[in-house]
Amino acid sequence: MTTIDQAAAVAGVRLDALSGKRTAFIDRWIYVFMASSFVAIVLAGFIPDSLVQMAAVEAKQRPPFPLVLHLHALLMGAYLLLLLTQTSLVATGHVAAHRLLGMAGAVLAAALVVVGFVLIPTIYHQVFDGLRAAPPLVRPQVLGLLTFLENIMLVQGRIGIVFAILVFLGVRARATDPGFHKRMMILSIAGALPAAFDRIKWIPTTLPERPLSSDLYILVAIAPMFLWDVFRNRRVHRAYWIWLAVAAPFTLAVHTLWDTPFWHATVKRLMGV
Repeated sequence: MTTIDQAAAVAGVRLDALSGKRTAFIDRWIYVFMASSFVAIVLAGFIPDSLVQMAAVEAKQRPPFPLVLHLHALLMGAYLLLLLTQTSLVATGHVAAHRLLGMAGAVLAAALVVVGFVLIPTIYHQVFDGLRAAPPLVRPQVLGLLTFLENIMLVQGRIGIVFAILVFLGVRARATDPGFHKRMMILSIAGALPAAFDRIKWIPTTLPERPLSSDLYILVAIAPMFLWDVFRNRRVHRAYWIWLAVAAPFTLAVHTLWDTPFWHATVKRLMGV
């Protein structure tokens, strides 16, 4: 390990305390644990909800899922599995294979952002069309869903923008600052976890009134990595400060605009309805 660290130092690669002591079990496997926990959170949220939604489609209580939704689910699943694979490769010392797969991660991330921003208006128009076709007794329920969907679009927009920025920063630092790179790749996808947390029915939530619970659960999700980082390094790594600096303005915008007449009117103009 010392030889690797010395070679990295000569090459100008920045190694933090965690990167320099991979012989410690937690140092090597904390990122695998984080990726595994993210997969578990997504499965806990989406599997039960998907079963309910598929039953509703079969009962003709809702329209079929659009193709872009299936594509988004496929890309997100592939990205999470790739993240788990990448962290496992590094933990087991297969760094060369990790680097070879890095480009696939960048391509998947870009595809996720594009498909995500296509999905948002697609779902909105599907619900809006359902509102126009709904019988009078059902219209209040569909209208409430549409109103909630307009609010959720704030969170979805934040996820797409922040994810893109953080992945860019993480990928750019992959060769010069591996400590920053590995943390940023975890933090970038953590911001998308509210989509899963919001579907877990047995945990407390502040929705639909406020999105506070969604933001708090992100902090819970990254807590193991953050707490171990602080304990191991005796400091807060700069990756967390950059993550906070990027995410905070968009989070403030979400809470400021949530359920305001201005935002609902703006969404309708943007969606052309």
